[in-house]
Amino acid sequence: MKTLREVACGQTVKVKKLTGEGPVKRRIMDMGITKGVDVFVRKVAPLGDPVEVTVRGYELSLRKADAEMIEVE
Repeated sequence: MKTLREVACGQTVKVKKLTGEGPVKRRIMDMGITKGVDVFVRKVAPLGDPVEVTVRGYELSLRKADAEMIEVE
């Protein structure tokens, strides 16, 4: 399964599943990243951390570890 970390800049993907546990998963969901939402990847830092995305009309920066917990299609 493809994760948000593997998506190239300029692509829009749909969240399929969150694989985090407990408080980490809750924090990702509180940021607006839930199953079925569209995520647009705006920028990826040169070393891959962080990833800047647009979700539900606002910009969000995610750590590489958090982006790996978000499965997309």
